[in-house]
Amino acid sequence: MLLRRAARSSWRAAGRRWFGSRSPRVEGAPREKADAVVIGAGVVGLSVGRALAMAGREVIVLEASGSFGTGTSSRNSEVIHAGIYYPANSLKARFCLRGKELLYKYCAEREIPHKRIGKLIVATSDAEIPKLEAIFARGKGNGVEDLEMIEQSRVVEMEPEVRCVKAVLSPSSGIVDSHSLMLSLLGEAESHGTTISYNTTVVGGHVENNRLHLHISETKGLESNTGNSHLQAQLMLTPNLIINSAGLSAVPLAKRFLGLSQSIVPDAYYARGCYFTLAQTRKPPFYRLIYPLPEEGGIGVHVTLDLNGSIKFGPDVEWIDGIDDLACFLNRFDYFVNPDRSAKFYGEIRKYFPNLKDGFLEPGYSGIRPKISGRGQAPLDFIVQGEDVHGVEGLVNLFGIESPGLTSSLAIAEHVISKYIR
Repeated sequence: MLLRRAARSSWRAAGRRWFGSRSPRVEGAPREKADAVVIGAGVVGLSVGRALAMAGREVIVLEASGSFGTGTSSRNSEVIHAGIYYPANSLKARFCLRGKELLYKYCAEREIPHKRIGKLIVATSDAEIPKLEAIFARGKGNGVEDLEMIEQSRVVEMEPEVRCVKAVLSPSSGIVDSHSLMLSLLGEAESHGTTISYNTTVVGGHVENNRLHLHISETKGLESNTGNSHLQAQLMLTPNLIINSAGLSAVPLAKRFLGLSQSIVPDAYYARGCYFTLAQTRKPPFYRLIYPLPEEGGIGVHVTLDLNGSIKFGPDVEWIDGIDDLACFLNRFDYFVNPDRSAKFYGEIRKYFPNLKDGFLEPGYSGIRPKISGRGQAPLDFIVQGEDVHGVEGLVNLFGIESPGLTSSLAIAEHVISKYIR
């Protein structure tokens, strides 16, 4: 939609030009100005776009796909996290705790399907108890005041199918219909004047006069491109404010912002997580979320209920390599769930659900985590990066917004507005 504003003759002229990773300008492409541009229409991008519009800004949200929330936002557990696992005073801890409060309020006021069902984090052996106690202490330190450490006997009363020696009860954890949430955010953003431009890919940019000029292409113009060093630009857009909320492509995109110091752009890593659903059961065996202790790259193969009572297990962690820029921009990730991965799932799940029978797991779906720390590395915090860090006026980068990004979405928007909007 945005690109259609440019003259067709200018499109054809721009179509004969190319820019690469070292080119500082896009010769021949038409230029336009804008007030506030949000890159990415996932749950965080929509939250930020809505907040900006409500603050009186003229907002354009640019989305590479044909609809909103087609990436990480639609391929997660749909859990409202309590804020337990994250280091004290980290953005993840602060945004999760504040985001949970905002999200429950938002959903209740707008009748968005959600449920505060609670969560059990379980230790399945005595050797795991110290780690469970550390998680409990961290959650309390983060301000999650309703946490309880409970014994096996009480767990059995609450969840008869769960086997463990001890557990942490988190009453404020819950689930939400993420699609309904994003639809509501989108509707409110549009009602305050926000324009959503789908099938519009930001493929790079350059800094000129301390402003970032975005290089933009229609997505369909990129789909036949097989390389990642030269991408065609059909429009150059110069906004007063840019929020890079591109999720899986946020880091690769920032690396294409010519003139932005690359020393402040983290490396990108990707981890696929698969989900399996519980089949052949009339009555759900669980009433709450059931989580084992965290593992490297994630928080373990856990039990999630959806709002219809169906059970899914996941995600696991599978590090994936060889992802190029174009794959990120066009969401060309492999989301296939290999049925053979169920063998590992059975072993992990039976540690806390020993009555799981063979043949009861069916492939569900998968998602990709946009990580900024890789295999064997300590997990990193969210990065919210403005002019105070990189020196480019009006640019805010959101890097590494994985879990608890859904829970944190409204808090991230609140933070962006309070810190970076003049």
